[in-house]
Amino acid sequence: MGCCFPENLLLMTSFMTASTPSTTAPLAGKTIALGVSGSIAAYKSADLTSELRKAGADVHVVMTESATQFISALTLGTLSRNPVLTSFWDEEGWQPGHIELADKIDLFLVAPATAQQVGNYANGLAPDLLGAIYLATKATVMLAPAMNGKMYQHEAVQKNLDALKGRGVEIIEPVVGELACGYEGIGKLAPIDVIVQKVISFL
Repeated sequence: MGCCFPENLLLMTSFMTASTPSTTAPLAGKTIALGVSGSIAAYKSADLTSELRKAGADVHVVMTESATQFISALTLGTLSRNPVLTSFWDEEGWQPGHIELADKIDLFLVAPATAQQVGNYANGLAPDLLGAIYLATKATVMLAPAMNGKMYQHEAVQKNLDALKGRGVEIIEPVVGELACGYEGIGKLAPIDVIVQKVISFL
């Protein structure tokens, strides 16, 4: 004898299945501060923001002033669905927004990370919001450097990276490719899918 279900029960089951949020998102419940610094690779932060959100993360973008010359805060705010921080002087309220963000995040990801940003973090400098968040957060820190190959291989930059690695900072190494300066070599931002998988593996 066959079994049948009332039509309204089938419709209700279908509705519940369609409207129930997926629980398989690997970054569900995680809050990420995505730092974007002034590299030509900053335009890739749009894709990175989208992919992190698709994975379930709550993404808050923080930009340096120079980064805004490559991609707009409006674009990244729209993709992240959160306000974008770009300056100490734009923050409102009694508690600085960047400190509040530093307290609540699970990961501070800087991609792209320029030589200047690497140097700032290695030497405890906070001339911008990214440096301040690095010093203030207890969250995991992950950097994806992107710069000219000769800059990346310079002894000063390598020493700074080694110092950060010694403090537990995760470095997503750049790859070999055609660089904005016209050279072919190491220094290109790691592929977005590689960065996302690294984030997932650490969170």
